[in-house]
Amino acid sequence: MGLPPEVLKKVKLLELNTRKLVNNLFAGEYHTAFKGQGMTFADFREYVPGDDVRSISWPLTARTGKTFIKTFEEERELTLIIAVDVSGSSDFGTGPYFKGEVMTHMAALLAFSAVKNNDQIGLLLFSDQVEHFVPPKKGRGHVQRLLRDLYYYKPKSHNTKLSNGFSFLQGALKKRATIFVFSDFQDEGFDQSLRLLGRKHDVVACVVNDAAEYSLPSMGVIEVQDAETGEVLTVDTSSASFRKEYEQAVQARKETRDKLLRKAQVDRVDVKSSEDFIDPLVAFFKKRK
Repeated sequence: MGLPPEVLKKVKLLELNTRKLVNNLFAGEYHTAFKGQGMTFADFREYVPGDDVRSISWPLTARTGKTFIKTFEEERELTLIIAVDVSGSSDFGTGPYFKGEVMTHMAALLAFSAVKNNDQIGLLLFSDQVEHFVPPKKGRGHVQRLLRDLYYYKPKSHNTKLSNGFSFLQGALKKRATIFVFSDFQDEGFDQSLRLLGRKHDVVACVVNDAAEYSLPSMGVIEVQDAETGEVLTVDTSSASFRKEYEQAVQARKETRDKLLRKAQVDRVDVKSSEDFIDPLVAFFKKRK
């Protein structure tokens, strides 16, 4: 099925904007932050004082009468998996972008940085089920396909069950990968499956929030709809006691989420949808170095 022209235009514009960022800033930070999978033999060279004697090639040294050592290069190629929460709560935002759009832009930055480093890239879209999975491959055309999927895919479910996505990746990925999980992590009981995934792979939780989720403005009597269940409630936001109860409940949910992420023992990046989302990633990469 062909893609609508507005979607193709959006993907092309995003690629142009993202490529400029990648070339100017991002790719170098990405490259140095993530190590390769091992070391491979590169060549021989003559021994100089200070070299590790364990690297001496004794057969070549015996043949030539000169001391040679083996040199090695890091295996640079990585497998990058971008896992994006497409549940209903991602369709919220009070800044220039919804949370889901921020996740897409961050995913694009990572994808183009990965392709510049000749890494393989795969994509998982998940809600309370595995919505869409693209196995990792190389190439700019593959990245464009992933971005089209990110923009065009219509989730079958609005609900969230993070552990289902994590368990799927645990079974689907045979080789060690670097996995970026983009979500607001508004769920329960995901810590064990995330921790198991983190034991086998290099996992980074990118927690995308919106400031309005934590502080309710006074707007009188309004109707609010739960993005995941569709439930509609009428609330009086002018009531100070209601706003206080709301903020206490939200704070409690946030503390529970943070506790689960700590128990999962994976790296974490916090991003606010109303603010610049590039700086937190760059700061994380610098920290990883």
